[in-house]
Formats: sequence, structure tokens, C-alpha cells
Amino acid sequence: MYKTIFMMSVLGLLVMGFLASPAISGGNGPADGYTIHIQAPHMMADGSVSGPQHHYCKGIQGGEVLQCMLFESTASDAKLVAVEYFIAKDLARKNVPLVQWNRAFHDHQVEIDTGRVVILDVEDPKKVKALAEAAAKTDGVIFHLWGKDQVVPDGTITTPTSLGHVFRTK
Repeated sequence: MYKTIFMMSVLGLLVMGFLASPAISGGNGPADGYTIHIQAPHMMADGSVSGPQHHYCKGIQGGEVLQCMLFESTASDAKLVAVEYFIAKDLARKNVPLVQWNRAFHDHQVEIDTGRVVILDVEDPKKVKALAEAAAKTDGVIFHLWGKDQVVPDGTITTPTSLGHVFRTK
């Protein structure tokens, strides 16, 4: 009995600490800083189009990598359906074998050239252009976590590419 009361007390303190932690309450946690908002469709492995997905991104690794959380909408209860990394082309192409790059990666310049990528929440056209130019210098890899018609994610992870994906030869 005392063991149960003790465990419930510890659990209660952990929950209270979690709820009051800075990362959850707007402090300096890893979820802070996803301020770049991009909207783009993805081409799934079966050839169908998913999205457009709402990407919320921030730079990591000294700006050589942009990591993005992808949602199906902008609603506060939208599902987190995927994660995408924008990786500087020279870094990705030096560290990812060509066969794996062709299987899972895509060139963001090609994707931007399709005209289907939209940078949202930025009013200044110069800033939009600068963001697009920076993104064009990256390759992307997407880890899709939640299938379109699934009630819950089932552990299946797919790696869709962008619309307009082009295979590299070197």
C-alpha cells in the first residue's frame, strides 16, 4: 500500500515537473524556433500526391541542416505526419551514397522550380526570395510517419520525394 502511494506521489511530481518545464511552457527547449513556414506537396512511393504539407522549420548544425516538422494542416490539433531535413548539397552528396540519395532524397532546386512550393508567413518579397534561394542549395529527405487514411500511425515509415524528382547520375 505504501509502495503504491509512494509511486503515485513520484508519478504526480514527475507529471507536474513535465507540465512546468521550460520546453513545454515556451522556454528554450528543442521545440522552440520552428519559425520558417513552407507549404509543399510530396510524391509518395506509390506515385500519389500527398499534401500540401505544412513544414515548420528551423536551422541546426550551424545552418547546414534545416529540420522540419510536417503537418497536414495549420489547425492546432493537426497531425504531425512527417519530418523533413534540408541538408546543404555538398554535405548530403558527400555523405549519402548515390543509390540511397536517388532512393530517398530530392533536390530542392528542382522542387522549387515546379512552382508548387510556397513560403508562408513572410511578407517581405526579398526575404521570401532569400529563403527560396537558400533552400535551393539543399537536398531533402522526408520520413513520412502517418499514412493518409490511417486512424493512427502503425510504425510504417516511407520516404516520399518531391514532385519533379530527378535522379542523379553522379
